[in-house]
Amino acid sequence: MENLKVVGQSVPRIDGLEKVMGSAQYVDDIEFGPGLLYACVVESPFAHAEILSVNTAKAAQVKGVVKVVTGRDFPDKFGLYMKDRHVFATDRVRFVGEQVAAVIAWDQKTALRAARLVEVKYKELPAVLDPVKAIDQQCCLLHPGLGDYTCVPWFFPKKKTNVAHCRKTRKGNLEKGFAEADVILEDTYRVPRYAHCAIEPHAIAGLYDNAGRLTLWSASQSPFTQRNVFAEALSSLGLTHKDVRVITPYVGGGFGGKAGVSMEIMCAAVATAVKGHPVKLMWNRAQEFYNTYQRQGVVAKIKMGVRKDGTITALEHLLFWDAGAYVEYGANVVNAAGLSASGPYKIDNLKIDSHCIYTNLPPGGPYRGFGYSEFGFGLESHIDRVARKLKMDPLEFRRKNAISAGDILPYGAPMNDNGLRECMDKAAKAIRWGHEEKPSAPNKAIGKSIVLLWKAPAMPPNASSSAFLKFNEDGSLNLLVSGMEIGQGLLTVMAQIASEVLSVPVAKIRVETPDTDRNPYEWQTVGSHVTWSCGNAVKRAALDARRQIFELVQRVHSIDASELYLENECVKCHTKPDMAIALRSFVIDGMQAKDHTFKGGPIMGRGVFLPEFASAIGDPETGQGGKPNVHYTTGAGGVIVEVDKETGKVKILKAVLAVDAGKAINPDLCRGQITGGLLQGLATVLYEDMRFSDKGKLLNPSFSDYKIPTALDEPAEVVPILVEVAQPDGPYGARGVGEHTMIPAASMVANAVFNATGARIKSMPVTAEKIALAINQPEVFAKLFY
Repeated sequence: MENLKVVGQSVPRIDGLEKVMGSAQYVDDIEFGPGLLYACVVESPFAHAEILSVNTAKAAQVKGVVKVVTGRDFPDKFGLYMKDRHVFATDRVRFVGEQVAAVIAWDQKTALRAARLVEVKYKELPAVLDPVKAIDQQCCLLHPGLGDYTCVPWFFPKKKTNVAHCRKTRKGNLEKGFAEADVILEDTYRVPRYAHCAIEPHAIAGLYDNAGRLTLWSASQSPFTQRNVFAEALSSLGLTHKDVRVITPYVGGGFGGKAGVSMEIMCAAVATAVKGHPVKLMWNRAQEFYNTYQRQGVVAKIKMGVRKDGTITALEHLLFWDAGAYVEYGANVVNAAGLSASGPYKIDNLKIDSHCIYTNLPPGGPYRGFGYSEFGFGLESHIDRVARKLKMDPLEFRRKNAISAGDILPYGAPMNDNGLRECMDKAAKAIRWGHEEKPSAPNKAIGKSIVLLWKAPAMPPNASSSAFLKFNEDGSLNLLVSGMEIGQGLLTVMAQIASEVLSVPVAKIRVETPDTDRNPYEWQTVGSHVTWSCGNAVKRAALDARRQIFELVQRVHSIDASELYLENECVKCHTKPDMAIALRSFVIDGMQAKDHTFKGGPIMGRGVFLPEFASAIGDPETGQGGKPNVHYTTGAGGVIVEVDKETGKVKILKAVLAVDAGKAINPDLCRGQITGGLLQGLATVLYEDMRFSDKGKLLNPSFSDYKIPTALDEPAEVVPILVEVAQPDGPYGARGVGEHTMIPAASMVANAVFNATGARIKSMPVTAEKIALAINQPEVFAKLFY
């Protein structure tokens, strides 16, 4: 085993002081001078309507207005995975809040006032708000041109329907599996939409300068992806990739909501209309709720067959996703769920249909967990019920069926090495599984649960990372990557990997946020893959620099490179104990040879990583034949709750999550991810709930009406547990854990509430009102919720 000195240590964050002191800059902190303009959008009041006309004359006459633009100015469609949306709606609006036009003015108030003067005439159309109703053949079509949209080859849109994509996965013989079952349980579970609730709202500023260069300062998880989409969507203006530059300062929370492109495309477009002036577009808090990606809702129909000994013989899992008005990113969430909705279990007979369905609600998109939290609520609830139907311990049921390394995955590839069983053991021990706890009062009851989780990075097979590092005169390093720091500590972890190879202290390594002109390529910071992917690129860049250093020493001192190693910022030699050549003495100026000439020069390392073994192309009817997922991270969560049987109020006494990080590069940062993710997950199951009117308008777009927990709502105790079964192709064995930490929360709580009270809640959120009704008025509860 490698004797690691930096990797595996909880070194302080390199961006910590900057953020604590308030000197870290976000988009709205950047000064653009007196020429700055502001944009305000005109939004549809209808969920579904034809646009009959747009009259901008009154708005254009307002003093202070510089320009008014509409869909006619930007006719091309855009999209990351499917091009199904215009920059501004042209002929039809498909959700309340969709942008029809934008006003650009010298100040925000004028832009807002003028936007209200834009006259848009609509013809209202029937709105479709339910994904199950949307697939009815009699339902109106939201995208009549669906069959002509450009999309990635692993999407399968169905013409003349509202199904934008359906991922089918088949394994074994489903009928035979159900025939072999002693018990079959079938039921339906529902998960509503959720908001990301990042502290920083979406913000972007753009400048189309007189040299024909379009520069955007964007709060983004994906600067290179944004550049690509901007360049393609605005190509009709003559812009190419080299003309578009995206600079990304710190981001105040993303959780998937700032992956891809949503409102940012409008700023890129309007900037081209006011050449020479920077223009800023920022969402207010209400827009942040209704006009960016939302976590997609889902209706899950599950049918599971098991033998008396607890062996799962068959699983049918049908998912109907409410993807919203445009699915350019949400369809990929649906795709990921369709490949993995078996959960971390060995199931030989399997059918999964994951439908991505257009509705007249705001566009759905990525959210921490990428669909796994949503299908996990139904699946892990169902598994608990099946185990109890067999009168079998739910933990033992899971042990019996848990997937192991080498078992065949739903799409035919083998499962990677993992620490799932160790996670189960440690989570069970932490919540004293099997030990009865006493409630604090007679009207209260204690419940426990254990659930499993897994997740693969959801990414195209050719998603790549790159890194570049260069030494400075004092031996310090500048490390350039384009993985985004979104609060998880990425910059620190990348510095640790470079430090481990080059022996340069983390404190002497500066890692900057991305600029697509200056930094090397990174696909996106999503899917919990950047520690693995970008980390591999950084390690390769550091190894490249080390190779150059050793070759230089070999050339100048005639010492074989295999005898050399780095320690304490010096080159040392196994056969010459007294030798120590300081890096700072030659990494810029070169190394002086015996003839007094200098050899070498500035040392710069480059590293690239792309998973060359991955493939997204399989049989569209079965999912077999490809290798769409690079690996899975596994884990187990447990919870102890106390439920007030009169009010239904749930108190989390202890929440535990054990996750297999492969190798925790920075253990404290991993523990922070576990705690934060778990709390975010508990918020979705206990408090959060987006409510829409029967006309598709969001009714609670504020933190006054959309409840998120405060410090008073935190669990009494949170226990993060790290398991380390190395990922063979990970940097020092590491794999991602960021999203996994919230995946088990919903089913943990639902199962523990049942354990405590006998009340089974099959729709999220699991509120006190539902629990109290289910306990005390079950007939009313059934009438309201099922």
